[in-house]
Amino acid sequence: MRLTLLALLAKEPAHGYELKQALEQIFGGAYPSPNIGQIYVTLGRLEKDGLVRAVDVEQSNRPNKKVYYLTAAGREILDTWVDEPTEGPRVRDEFFMKLVLAPMTGIADRMAMINRQRRHYLGLMRDLNELAERTDPENRVALLLVEGAMLHVQADLDWLERCQEDLS
Repeated sequence: MRLTLLALLAKEPAHGYELKQALEQIFGGAYPSPNIGQIYVTLGRLEKDGLVRAVDVEQSNRPNKKVYYLTAAGREILDTWVDEPTEGPRVRDEFFMKLVLAPMTGIADRMAMINRQRRHYLGLMRDLNELAERTDPENRVALLLVEGAMLHVQADLDWLERCQEDLS
C-alpha cells in the first residue's frame, strides 16, 4: 500500500479520498480497493517517515482537508522500487512442503492433498473468470491484472498435474 500511494502521489498531490478513487478507477474490481481508514493510516506513516508531506487546504462548506505531496525522500524510495526486479518464482512453496512431508510422516494422503489443492485452484479460476466477466472491457489495466492472475493459477494447475505424475 505504501508504494502504491507514493506512485499515485508522484503523478500529482492528492487527499485520501482522491487516492482511493484513483485506485478504483485504474484497477476497477480486479484489485480490491483498500478502505479509506487504511489509506489515511498509511499516509500518516508515510508523513511520519518523511516520504510525503501534508498541507491543510481550507474548504468553505466542509472541514479542512489534507493534501499530500511526495517528498524527495519519497521519490527516492519510489525510484528504487521501480528499478528493482519483482520477486520471481517461489522455491519455498508451502503446498509443496506439505505435499512432500505430510505423507512421509503419515499424517496425510498425497492424492487427497493434490485433489484438495486442485479443487482450490479450480475455484480460484472460476472466481477470476467471473471477475473478468464483470470487469469493464475498456479497463485494460484491470483486465491485464485478472489475466495475469489466471495465467498464474493455470501454471499452478499444470504444476500440480506434474506433481501428481511424478510423486504417485
